[in-house]
Parts: sequence; C-alpha cells; structure tokens
Amino acid sequence: QELQSGCFWRGVLAEAVATLIFVGVVLGASVGTGPLAPALAGGLVTGMLASTLSAPQANPALTLTLLCTRKLGTLRGAAGLLAQCGGAVVASAAARLVLPHDAAIVPRVSALGSPGQALAWETFATFQLALAAFTSADWAAPQAGLVLGSAVAAGALAAGPISGGSMNPARALGPAIVTGIWDHHWVS
Repeated sequence: QELQSGCFWRGVLAEAVATLIFVGVVLGASVGTGPLAPALAGGLVTGMLASTLSAPQANPALTLTLLCTRKLGTLRGAAGLLAQCGGAVVASAAARLVLPHDAAIVPRVSALGSPGQALAWETFATFQLALAAFTSADWAAPQAGLVLGSAVAAGALAAGPISGGSMNPARALGPAIVTGIWDHHWVS
C-alpha cells in the first residue's frame, strides 16, 4: 500500500537528492586545506536542506536512529537508506570526475590519533547531531535548519582533525565505493 503512495516516493526522492547535494557540497569544500571549509559547507548546506526539502535526514545514522526509536517505519527507513547511499555514490562519482585527481575525498583517520580515538570522536559528533535532530524535529523549518546546520558544523570542527568529522555514513561510503579506498572505513 505504502509503495503506491506518491508521498512515499517523494520522500525517497528527497532523501536521494538531499544526500547528493550534501555530499557534493562537502566534497567540493574538502579540496581546500584544513577542516574549516568542509565544516562550514556541511553546516550551511544542512541548514538549507532542512529549510527547503521538509527536513530529510540525508544521513543513514539519523535514519537508523529513527528506525530504532520507531519514529520511522521499516519500509520508509529501508528505502531512505538506499536512496541516501545512492545519492552519495552519484555525488562522489561526479566529484571524482570534476575535482583534481589528487583530491582527498575519503574521510581519513588522522595521524594525530588512533582509530579508536577517531571512532570515539565520530560517535560523539554523531550523537550530538542526532540529539539536535530529535530536539528540532517538530520545529519550524528556519529554526530547525539553524540547529541542524550548527550541529553539523560543530561536530565536523570537533571531530574533523581526528576522524574526518563525517558523522554521515553515506558521506564516507560514496567516496569509498568510487575510489576503492576503504582504510579505517568502519570509523566513519
């Protein structure tokens, strides 16, 4: 029944498009040096997406959180996860074509810490993002966009120097599939 609903398919499309836009913007910003540009780009694009596309998750970690807390149905969650991963792969393939060949688009564990420390930072950053998403779920779009965008930027700035600050498994999965680089992928 749900598969025949236009609302269902619009939601799936919104997840794919939002993830494509998010990953594309963050990958483009990642060409620069340092964590500031991708953190700001991620925060700004998250705020824009939350305000324009009826707050899609565009993040498998958030979708899984909503599934585990029964705030999202199994079919909608599974379709959303597939759409997010597909959007990330398309954005990563496009970025690979247009960015310089030596651009580091895969988030990596820094030499500043161990993989375990990177996982701890990534978990903390993702937790604070999920908390922001739950808190702002029923807010009007402008306020929710500001909260979510701020959470993405803060998490990326905090975790970026150690883990890459992805907080989004699709953001890590897309580039890994396109480049074939899977080093410490489990951290992201």
